[in-house]
Amino acid sequence: MNRMIVARALRALLVACGVAVVLVVLVDWTGRALGHGPLEILIPFVAVAMAAIGLGAVQPRIDRIVERVTHHREVTPYSSLAAAAARIRAGALEEALPGLAQVLADGTGATRAVVWLAVADRLVGAAEHPPPGPGSGAETVENLAVLLARPDVDHAVPVLDGTVLRAALTITKPGAPITPGDQELVRDVANGAALLLRGVALNAELAERVRRADDLARELRASRQRLARAREVERKRLVMELGNATSDRLAALRADVAAAGAELGHPPEDAAIDSAAAQEALTRARVALDELLDRFRLIARGVYPAVLRDQGPAAALDEVAADMPRPVRLSGDLGGRLDYEIESGVYYVVAAAFGALSGGAGDGELLVHLERTDAHVVVRIEDPAAVASPEDLRVALAEESERLTALGGDLTVTSAAETADSTSSGSVELRVRLPDRLEPIVETSVGAELRIP
Repeated sequence: MNRMIVARALRALLVACGVAVVLVVLVDWTGRALGHGPLEILIPFVAVAMAAIGLGAVQPRIDRIVERVTHHREVTPYSSLAAAAARIRAGALEEALPGLAQVLADGTGATRAVVWLAVADRLVGAAEHPPPGPGSGAETVENLAVLLARPDVDHAVPVLDGTVLRAALTITKPGAPITPGDQELVRDVANGAALLLRGVALNAELAERVRRADDLARELRASRQRLARAREVERKRLVMELGNATSDRLAALRADVAAAGAELGHPPEDAAIDSAAAQEALTRARVALDELLDRFRLIARGVYPAVLRDQGPAAALDEVAADMPRPVRLSGDLGGRLDYEIESGVYYVVAAAFGALSGGAGDGELLVHLERTDAHVVVRIEDPAAVASPEDLRVALAEESERLTALGGDLTVTSAAETADSTSSGSVELRVRLPDRLEPIVETSVGAELRIP
């Protein structure tokens, strides 16, 4: 404010001195040249007209001198609007938006002026005057109400496209009032630059959507790679399960059938036939065949559990828990059916955890709680007397953890007794967390690259 007073006083003094010099010189020179006569009366009027013409010619030089001496540049609403129009006609945004911020600051005497653009339901500071320091990112606010509540915003004018907010202009004048002239100037600049600001906001929103589309494409490729790895892991597990189920049991079944065949292969009149031995071999073969069929049923249930498809993961896990050698207590629910991929992800990881924590009948009760909260499915498995250490459980469930990662979830294993020694045992808790919908998660970085230098 002091600089403005000094600048105005200096400008008035320079103008007065210039006019006085012009009057004195013209009046004295014409008086000597023309002498006394009727024209002498017109000389002061001619001098004043020439002083006015000369003042208009030297006004920019006077302004530069005043600005150089006082470091204050005097502007008027008319000059500000003219400068804003020139900025709007600029061919590049690097000149237009920062120029508009400078026009607002100079025209209103504000210490800070910011041009905000509406991008992805947020307001992003695209340009400001004075310019921020190097390396500073664009400021963002959630909405216009939050912007108006900021302590560094003394006046704001929104730029609307119908009923849609496209931009906003703000000024900061600490310790000075917002005059009606300031309000009118900001409003006129907003109206004049409305088309430019709408176009810039739409371009920024389009750029943000393109960036999000690129992120979604990258996430899709990464998800496909994770799913491919999960399928390969599942294929290897299935091959291993089939191998373990068939190799030893089929060999024993083949031996028992061969033994029975050898005994029954003699002629009926041959006294060497041992019917008891043959019957015993067939009995063993039948038992082995029943075990093999049960094992195949178990594998088939693990590959495609019909109960999971028909009734959901809680019922399927209850069926698995019934076959556990130790008691299992299930609690909670998922609040309805989910996508099959999510339900199967929960089922397989919990079933694998049951296998890793199977133990014996005297190892205590396993506690399993299912819940759905904050758009996520959460399963907690507590083993009060775990024999395996948390590190061993992480290794045993590595494949299932990879499956969860492919679905956007995670698996954590913690222990109250876990110390620097990873072989310790005690109470163990497994926590499974999955999103309740199959949607790629892409973080929004609105305004990260929007700052106009």
